[in-house]
Amino acid sequence: MPASAPQHYLFALTDGGGTVPPEIGVVRRLVDRGHRVRVLAETSMEQSVRAVGAEFVPWQPGPAAHGAPPGAAAYRDGETRDPWTLARGMADHMIAGPALGQARRLRSVAAVQRPDLVVTSFVAFGAMAAADAAELSFDVLIPNIYPIPAAGLPPMGTGWKPARTGLGRLRDRVVGRASTAMLGRFALPRLNEVRAELGTPPLRVLWDQVHRARRQFLLTSRSFDFPGELPSSVRYAGPVLDDPVWARADEWREPGGRGPLVLVALSSTDQGQRRCVQNVVDALARLDVRGLVTTGPALDPRELRGGDRVEIVRSAPHREVIDRADLVITHGGHGTVLKALVAGRPLVVLPHGRDQPGNAVRVSARGAGLVVRRTASASTIATAVTTVLSTRCYAEAARRLGRSIRAEIDRSPLVDELESL
Repeated sequence: MPASAPQHYLFALTDGGGTVPPEIGVVRRLVDRGHRVRVLAETSMEQSVRAVGAEFVPWQPGPAAHGAPPGAAAYRDGETRDPWTLARGMADHMIAGPALGQARRLRSVAAVQRPDLVVTSFVAFGAMAAADAAELSFDVLIPNIYPIPAAGLPPMGTGWKPARTGLGRLRDRVVGRASTAMLGRFALPRLNEVRAELGTPPLRVLWDQVHRARRQFLLTSRSFDFPGELPSSVRYAGPVLDDPVWARADEWREPGGRGPLVLVALSSTDQGQRRCVQNVVDALARLDVRGLVTTGPALDPRELRGGDRVEIVRSAPHREVIDRADLVITHGGHGTVLKALVAGRPLVVLPHGRDQPGNAVRVSARGAGLVVRRTASASTIATAVTTVLSTRCYAEAARRLGRSIRAEIDRSPLVDELESL
């Protein structure tokens, strides 16, 4: 039961692939406490929303195909490493492009019944702007490491360790400002047009919209993260490790035979990972191990060549499988990495992009696994797997870190602070 009278929450969420399970997990926790929760989301998320007992409201008010892919699916960042192209794609498909529709829709939904609190995805800038204009308090969910430049934190996407010298700190500031300016060039004018329609002042810096939130909830662990100077509104709330609704328990079986069990879990969205996954499968086929490869919705298992001791399936409940595994191989998605660490399992990480290089360097800095390039050969991957499985320090470090993360989950302030209005 809730600590106070039931309250009314309006979530404004976007389908970011791996961000969906933790954000829906937050919804579930409020529903379980007896609150009313409505969720504005893409139709691709409808099943997930309804499964936790919340009310689903589509972003598009008219008829839409059930389970239609999100607009962000057009952002194919795995196809380029050019920073300008990446920034333009993120602005077009995730931040500025959807903002006007988000703002108008949230304004109309909130006008029918005013919520006590709006809770948004990190990239739902239009929803934040509409909440601003309606003088509604809003919180922001960030289901990964902090993505906004901050003193002490390496710039997002670089995979760098924290700077230890004045020159290194200067490098981080310059790169952080450059990335903000680059993204702002493509996103800021359109966001300010939205704010003008809403009757609110323009943003000077892109991130000012996020900083207007009452709280920014980091759904990660302070023990996992590097220390940084974060705004006073940021809260480490601990990871939310719910499995996605499409992860079916009846689609997998533990590979037969003997040898350590290795779980392979790369991105659930399209990051051009087919060749990387095949190299991982080929690496496992060379070793005396058993492999379980989950491809997720982005990759058809039939596109891959398996082996005698390597099972390839579309999905499996990762928290259940990780408890049986000896090692996890992943692209470095935040959810998979934290699930592995909470279970005390070491990792081999092949980061593809986004926040993944940052997650990978946090794993290696804690001694809980190895980082390998996504283009690595099967031979190189096999060597990394053998090293981690045969060297006790990696598993010991993962177990130590896992204990700290579990303690943070147990004392998470997330629900209490969401209820404290």
